[in-house]
Amino acid sequence: MNSLFDLCSRIANTSWFKNSITIAILFAGLLIGIETYHEFASQHMGLLHLLDQGILLVFIIEIVVKILAEGRRPWRYFYDSWNVFDFVIVAAVFMPFGGSSIAILRLLRLLRVLKLVKALPKLQMLVNALLRSIPSMGYVSLLLLLLFYIYSVAAVTFFGENDPVHFKDLQTAMLSLFRVVTLEDWTDIMYINMHGCANYGYDGIMEKCTNSNAYPLGAALFFVSFVLLGTMIVLNLFIGVIMTGMDEAKRSMDEENVDETKGVEDDKQLQNLQKEIKTLQQMISNLKQNKKE
Repeated sequence: MNSLFDLCSRIANTSWFKNSITIAILFAGLLIGIETYHEFASQHMGLLHLLDQGILLVFIIEIVVKILAEGRRPWRYFYDSWNVFDFVIVAAVFMPFGGSSIAILRLLRLLRVLKLVKALPKLQMLVNALLRSIPSMGYVSLLLLLLFYIYSVAAVTFFGENDPVHFKDLQTAMLSLFRVVTLEDWTDIMYINMHGCANYGYDGIMEKCTNSNAYPLGAALFFVSFVLLGTMIVLNLFIGVIMTGMDEAKRSMDEENVDETKGVEDDKQLQNLQKEIKTLQQMISNLKQNKKE
């Protein structure tokens, strides 16, 4: 039994095994994309189903090998959250989906592509960085929400009558300011309020321009200041938070690699020590046998 555990442990750490799983994940994603071409998929349904079952078999073998690689402590396989994710995706396929639930099954099969995150260490580091950044991003998002709220209330107050298409109420104003902060033709919104809806931007919808008022200086200051605060400062805080998370994730991955390397070296030393002990025991046994003779 120990020889089986050792064999699975060696296989799980080989590059060809990891590369084979990566290829299977890419092939699974390709199959899911092919199935969106319904006419082609219906003509080759049998072949596609056979290939899908083959990929499922590869993933099952991966799980079995990794569990057996843990030796007499198979539960350690589930200590890794990515392993749990892999197990859930594979196990979900065997659940009794059918009829209207077939879309759920297809979604679960689509999630197999996310296994690629674990297969590629650099991609895994990016995901870990995003996960580590979520708490800090929450505070940055709160700051951005406060900025949106303050400017939206001001926009409805000052520009609501002149530009009802963009600032007739609070929710519409927040959506319009989201367009501004993404720099999607934001100058058009600014010019409407700088020159008045009767003079700019309301061609074809003049019936909505009921009270045209121009705010040349006020509109310019309002939108330029919002772009500077929202786009140039607050949104860049997201980048800073993510970069910090990236550094933390890289340090964590480096520490794990060092621990893993140390663990492998300790295992090798332990195996060598066990071999030396067995050799000594054999030599003592031979000496005793020679003494009796």
